[in-house]
Amino acid sequence: MKLTISRESLITPLQSIAGVVEKKQTMPVLSNVLLEAEDNTLTLTGTNMEVELVARVTPVHVDQPGRITVPARKLADICRALGDEAPIDLVLEGDRLHLRCGNSHFTLSTLPAEHFPNVEDEPESFRLALPQKELGRMLDATAFAMAQQDVRYYLNGLLLEVDANHARAVATDGHRLAMAQFDLDTGCPELRQVIVPRKGVLELARLLDDVESPVTLVIGDNHLRATVGSYTFTSKLIEGKFPDYNRVIPRGGDKTVLADRSTLKSTLQRAGILSHENIRGVRLNLSPNQLQVFANNPDQEQAEDALPVEYQGESLQIGFNVGYLVDVMNALDDDQVKMTLSNPNSSALIEAQNDNRCLYVVMPMRL
Repeated sequence: MKLTISRESLITPLQSIAGVVEKKQTMPVLSNVLLEAEDNTLTLTGTNMEVELVARVTPVHVDQPGRITVPARKLADICRALGDEAPIDLVLEGDRLHLRCGNSHFTLSTLPAEHFPNVEDEPESFRLALPQKELGRMLDATAFAMAQQDVRYYLNGLLLEVDANHARAVATDGHRLAMAQFDLDTGCPELRQVIVPRKGVLELARLLDDVESPVTLVIGDNHLRATVGSYTFTSKLIEGKFPDYNRVIPRGGDKTVLADRSTLKSTLQRAGILSHENIRGVRLNLSPNQLQVFANNPDQEQAEDALPVEYQGESLQIGFNVGYLVDVMNALDDDQVKMTLSNPNSSALIEAQNDNRCLYVVMPMRL
């Protein structure tokens, strides 16, 4: 294999693929990136057996086609440290890859391309195209609510749901729920649900830009494949049944609070400084036109704060994990936030005042 490529063309896809590759691997080849040079194209592939990312770089001057794997992070670090002035020459000699750029020369170890695992192809069952910015918005609005290392393995990912008129993303860790949807004619004859693992969600979100150009999703029985520009992203799916999120969304709350989102967020953050560092509990006292926030901890330290709100109704005291509430404030992008409550033992429904595409449910705490 012998080729010449500009640093600018190589560094961006290489950094994206290095993010997929795990630092600690049981198989040495999984720490490597697969390089395939052919027909003036360099194809880079990285995988951790759960997620695979393929990037195609053109045009590349290929003198001699070939395939080899090299350490992903080392190659990315070298390219990051090089200057932009000179092109990069990659030459495979024996079992070593030589990288030359100007006066710099690096020799990298390799492993045969035949050892690199391929994600098996499977027949697609459904294909969907939607704007990158909308898929990115849905992932950003919900991914924070995914569980981490929960024994209920189906919560360690994000539900992607498609029906005839909507695409939805839903995540929950059992204490809170986030849902975002986008209205479009999907052409899907029946409800389709797949669970994308946490690593897959985070890597896919990283690929998306705030643009209208489409991302194509191909949903199979075991994999989700996304095509974004020159990248092809594949993720295994989590087997299992996601809980019926509609049963979790509270209905019929009779106490509606309107508040300035940024003011509420900063008030919660201040009070949270003195909350119990493990349970992070704060108490909200709701009364006409005012919301008070209280926190304390085992050191007998206390925080008390208040902000004006639009509310006319009975007084209510209710406790929440302050981190969960702040996460929702960060996810919303409207100036005004609407909270719907009913009693101290019922979950809060939180939405933007003027945007019904996202909703959040946070369970209360007993303090």
